[in-house]
Amino acid sequence: MNLLLKLSRLIDALNERVGRSMIWLILLSVIISAGNAVVRKAFNYSSNWLLEVQWYMFAAVFLLCAGYALKHNAHVRIDVVAGRFSHRAQAWIDILGTLVFLMPMAVMTLWLSWPFFTLAFTTGEMSSNPGGLIRWPVKLFVPLGFALLILQGVSELIKRIAFLQGKADDPYAKDEGPSAEEQLAAHIKATQGGDA
Repeated sequence: MNLLLKLSRLIDALNERVGRSMIWLILLSVIISAGNAVVRKAFNYSSNWLLEVQWYMFAAVFLLCAGYALKHNAHVRIDVVAGRFSHRAQAWIDILGTLVFLMPMAVMTLWLSWPFFTLAFTTGEMSSNPGGLIRWPVKLFVPLGFALLILQGVSELIKRIAFLQGKADDPYAKDEGPSAEEQLAAHIKATQGGDA
């Protein structure tokens, strides 16, 4: 189990690094979007490649951060019933949900998306829009994103099983620190000199 927990930590670190790096793509996308809007209004000029690069960046963030979101339990969940169970019961629900729903869907999507990417790569598929971009990079995000999601699913399975065996910390224990929203509010208050 120790070897599996080490593997889990490596997968967690990979998805953490990928997720945190996507912050820069979000910032870049906002800058490009704002710049494109200003140029379009000020100079009556727009470019399809600028629009498409924004779509590519959004696709990268959405797909490549799926594993990061699973790691941080940020996916949409319905915990109305499961939240009332013990942490051990919740671990069993997560294990079954991962094995029955998440993994088959993610593996199937990875399997089916790979030919979609390879065809675009081998044919050099281009956007049909004038001045558009090559398509294979954005199509690569689908199998990559689902591969990262599968890896994180494996990591979550390892952590839940280790918890049930008493070899890992409770994954459902609440962090006693402030939430991200509370940290942001405190930061805003501090930067405004406490007037907020």
